[in-house]
Amino acid sequence: MKLRKVMALSLAGAMAVSLGACGGGGGSESGGDSGSGGGDGSLSVMIWDTYQEPGLTEILNDFTEETGIEAEIQVVTWDDYWTLLSAGAQGGSMPDVFWMHSNEAERYMSNEMLLDLTDRIAESDSIDMSKYPEDITELYTYDGKNYAIPKDVDTIALWYNKTLFDEAGLAYPTADWTWDDLYEAAKALTKDGVYGFGCSATNNQAGYYNLIYDMGGYVINDDKTASGYDDPNTIKAMQYFEKMIQEGIMPSQQTMSESAEDVLLGSGTLAMATQGSWMLSAFKENEYIAQNCDCVELPKDAASGKRVSIYNGLGWAASADTDNPDEAWQLIEYLGSEEAQIRQAELGVTMSAYEGTSEAWAGSADFNLQAYLNMMDDMVIRPYSRETVTWENDVNEELKKGWTQEVTMEEACMNAAATMNETLDEENAG
Repeated sequence: MKLRKVMALSLAGAMAVSLGACGGGGGSESGGDSGSGGGDGSLSVMIWDTYQEPGLTEILNDFTEETGIEAEIQVVTWDDYWTLLSAGAQGGSMPDVFWMHSNEAERYMSNEMLLDLTDRIAESDSIDMSKYPEDITELYTYDGKNYAIPKDVDTIALWYNKTLFDEAGLAYPTADWTWDDLYEAAKALTKDGVYGFGCSATNNQAGYYNLIYDMGGYVINDDKTASGYDDPNTIKAMQYFEKMIQEGIMPSQQTMSESAEDVLLGSGTLAMATQGSWMLSAFKENEYIAQNCDCVELPKDAASGKRVSIYNGLGWAASADTDNPDEAWQLIEYLGSEEAQIRQAELGVTMSAYEGTSEAWAGSADFNLQAYLNMMDDMVIRPYSRETVTWENDVNEELKKGWTQEVTMEEACMNAAATMNETLDEENAG
């Protein structure tokens, strides 16, 4: 293996941190060999979300019944996932088929560790890349070649505790709400150990990214050469959260580092939180949330009227060194087909990437899931570059100082921009 592959992927494993992005939480480590199948056509499949495992297992069983090819899922935590994947890349024992994320895709594609699917896609009768969102397809395209088939698409919505609203005598959130309305409701709901709203300092895609773009700010510029954290509109958006922190409307970051938004929502101590569509599988299994909570579209910015949802999508990829390239492609082709994508949506696994299939997902649970589909009206792809993991980690560290009030949020944003720009300068110089 080329030295650059080993070094780049070792760095990826070392820097991987937990993200609230597209199923970044919810995984649990399980046993089994994460290495490639033994060349007999049986496939090893690795994912990081425990809650998606049951539905995906049903789909894999359908695939096995149709093709005779065995496929077994292994679930590992988000952090361990990237450590195992990079270690497998170095040792030649990656799983046959696995999820790929926008944060890591270019690193793996540029180091030739993913199976090139371009010709297979061109010859396929069931894969039409125009049926998937263009932005997500581009995440898994490098030098004109395709390295993954889009698995899903995710948007963000506002979850709220109906019981807490009822007890406070407040009307439920609506699609007409502005962020000002959310603030006023959160302030009224904060009492007796209940917080009106919660957002972790590391919750970017499902959290503060959305408000940044609503208010006209940005995280990274279009040509991926400069940070947007020093933009006045970005700072203004982050100061919205600073105000809530100062007024005690949100839990402390120490509390949220111990119990994330979904945990606090499920314990009745958080009245509202913005959450990604990938959380549905977990929320359906949570008895408290199922009985007391619902979701609605994100608030709009009062000034601009914008209601942006940051979105992303995972891709199904295969190891370039798999012993079973034909079988791995058959599985990826099946998982990306309209048939399997509809099945994924119907089972409530997550919103599917194939055009027109997510409507089935909206009817998979007794929540107002249409809100997530409505958020597709104005979407911005999750900010990324080749070194996303590096600058996201650095930005998180700087922003935490603002969330904990060690520095002002404006100072935290300026410092975040400076460290992010250093990484982008190095990235573009290379």
